[in-house]
Amino acid sequence: MHIVAVLNRDGGTLRTMDMDALCARARATFARHGHSLDCRIVRGEDVAAELRRVAASPGVDAMLAGGGDGTVSTAAGIAYEAGMALGVLPAGTMNLFARALKMPLELDAALEALAAGALGAVDVATANDRLFVHQFGVGIHARLVRIREGMVYHSRIGKMLASLRAVAGVVIRPPVFDVELVTATGVVRRRVAGIAISNNRVGDGHIPHADRLDAGVLGVYVAAPMSPGELLGLVAGIFLGTWRASRMISESEVVAVTLQFPKCKRGAQAVIDGELVALAPRVELAIHPHAMRVILPRPADETAV
Repeated sequence: MHIVAVLNRDGGTLRTMDMDALCARARATFARHGHSLDCRIVRGEDVAAELRRVAASPGVDAMLAGGGDGTVSTAAGIAYEAGMALGVLPAGTMNLFARALKMPLELDAALEALAAGALGAVDVATANDRLFVHQFGVGIHARLVRIREGMVYHSRIGKMLASLRAVAGVVIRPPVFDVELVTATGVVRRRVAGIAISNNRVGDGHIPHADRLDAGVLGVYVAAPMSPGELLGLVAGIFLGTWRASRMISESEVVAVTLQFPKCKRGAQAVIDGELVALAPRVELAIHPHAMRVILPRPADETAV
């Protein structure tokens, strides 16, 4: 295959690396497995435009996106629209889609797993026709991201500290709002603190991400209104992987759900794969089974053979 890698030099661990050396190792790794690799290093603001150029280029079999969850989500949307396969090189703070794909998180190991991998297909989801690979969220998560985005940080550690400060800001005054959830079984009206819709069911015992991306369902997670202490306990459970034990969370699985916000305020926001977006009064969400082509990594014990 001929693969083009677009690496966000401003993203996560890449900003402190020798990018030319990384690209040299990547080209050698893919060549060893019979592939050709073109490596393009771009600034964060230029990532989307470069990915679109790659998607429109003849003779490219797959694109490889290197960066954090925002970079990967952008690449996924562009690759999906172009019908091009996507490989994920995890270089962010959380790397949630990479984790769901069972990607090694160390960069050289990830390159080896991708170069030895195979094309496959995974589920993706949409919110009002906008693709997401991990999660759509309203309420708690959106407020946390909004507070964090108002802070200045220059490193991965700085981003993590900003996230902790944002958590404190959300805990002081937990959000609460009304929502109608419309599914094939009817309409449920709730007063909630947050809603998260995930691409496939979120797994147990780790930070929230799907353990598989081929079950053809959306995970629906609804957080009841809660006190600051209850929200702090929930946040701790999310980081520890024990959040399912919380009585404040209810969950279900559907293939489609519509969220209606009868009191949606101007300027209200949601979060899609970690990025803030304007919240529409009505959001239609659906799963698209096996709709996206990806490079599935070969397990480490097989790549070592």
